[in-house]
Amino acid sequence: MFGQGPPAATPQGSPGPQANPFQQGNSSDQVLKALDDLEWRLKLSDIADVDKVAYASLPPAHNPNPNAPGAGNPLIIHAYTFIPKKLDRSKKQPLLVLAHQGVHGNVNSTELGHIMRELMEQGYSVIAPDYRGSTGYGQGFYQQIDYGGREVDDVFNARQWMLETYTFLDPKRVGMIGWSHGGLITLMNIFQHPDAYAVAYAGVPVSDLVLRLGYENEAYRALYSAPYHIGKTVREDMKEYERRSPITWVSKLQTPLLIHTNTNDEDVNVLEVERLITALKAEGKQFQYKIYENAPGGHMFNRLDTRLARESRQEIYQFLAKYLHPGT
Repeated sequence: MFGQGPPAATPQGSPGPQANPFQQGNSSDQVLKALDDLEWRLKLSDIADVDKVAYASLPPAHNPNPNAPGAGNPLIIHAYTFIPKKLDRSKKQPLLVLAHQGVHGNVNSTELGHIMRELMEQGYSVIAPDYRGSTGYGQGFYQQIDYGGREVDDVFNARQWMLETYTFLDPKRVGMIGWSHGGLITLMNIFQHPDAYAVAYAGVPVSDLVLRLGYENEAYRALYSAPYHIGKTVREDMKEYERRSPITWVSKLQTPLLIHTNTNDEDVNVLEVERLITALKAEGKQFQYKIYENAPGGHMFNRLDTRLARESRQEIYQFLAKYLHPGT
């Protein structure tokens, strides 16, 4: 089903087959992360300059000892940068910011390698940060999670770092993309910084935490009520969960936006995304969306190596290109 709003004046999301199996930020996931850093270069070095960088973001959201030396220091965030080898750096070029999927996920080459190659072939430069709470950086960083909070700032600051570092990138042609939890971060970024992005794509996005935690299991809910995170259940502080939900901020939309969802999504239920779509329409916002009917792959339907997935990604790329004009 296609649709368009009226003109305007976990683990992917939850623990599951695609979740990082090292969920507690232990040493094993740091080893896997180091191996995946190498894998990124092996997969893309023929077509892209691949680097891993570090930048300063906001201080921790929760500080058990605010008077300790360095307690208010900015949190250091690592990010992957990908720049096509054939890119003409003598003229302005577009930039894409990619927010990885998964509560406590990370920028994983197994899930994103083929998509990154497609973006390189189109001429996009990309920055993909492992924002606070990502796995691969130890227990301390894992427990810095601030879902829908400062992790959104971490990703926005990745945009800023990239533009400050590479003068050939055009600040007027910056797009953002993300699936699942990355879709939530994409939505929160464009709602909070409407002038910073020329276009955005949110695939199967987590949209409403109050609704979501109503249909998710206790293990998933525990990710949020953990003492180092929100520290309260939805029942105990519903307003806080609303604050961290994109559906609360739909009135802020100004950026051209494409949303995809799938009726058989086993992770982010289609009902959740349909509520987001309804809320955007109620605000009279201009956006585009497509609801896929029982597309094979469920939550991962358009990130797979299938014909349908590739066709769906072409829809995304065509939408982005209208505003970012890669290869020109």
